[in-house]
Amino acid sequence: MSQLRLSYPKLSAEAYSGLIKCKTALEGSSLELPLIELVYLRISQINGCAFCLEMHSTSLRKHDVAQNKLDALNGWQVSERFSPRERAALIWTEAVTHLSAVTTDDAIYRQVKAHFTDAEMSDLTVAIGLMNAFNRIAVSLRQ
Repeated sequence: MSQLRLSYPKLSAEAYSGLIKCKTALEGSSLELPLIELVYLRISQINGCAFCLEMHSTSLRKHDVAQNKLDALNGWQVSERFSPRERAALIWTEAVTHLSAVTTDDAIYRQVKAHFTDAEMSDLTVAIGLMNAFNRIAVSLRQ
């Protein structure tokens, strides 16, 4: 990992604290923590955030997610290692992360929503937005 360009947790302490509070709130949501971490790891793969890749893969291993499942994450669409709920979360993760290239149209939304309550769908979308923010900050300022 590169040298940190700016100490954003200190320089933007209040704003950064808000991001951490959001992350903590999501960890207490009805979404399972391994599912949230899986989503975070996929976002970090897409955005190329080495710091977050290590952090979330370590967390998933601590939650007893098999290494071969983590290895298959980049090809989740063709892997049999992911449950229907995980697949739905990953479809939404990619759609929201790639907003300019992928659509979050009603058909995709309905497909994903079939696996989540309203509150879970809201929390999942916030989690995706949050990790994209963390990735963009970390990659830009060299976490």
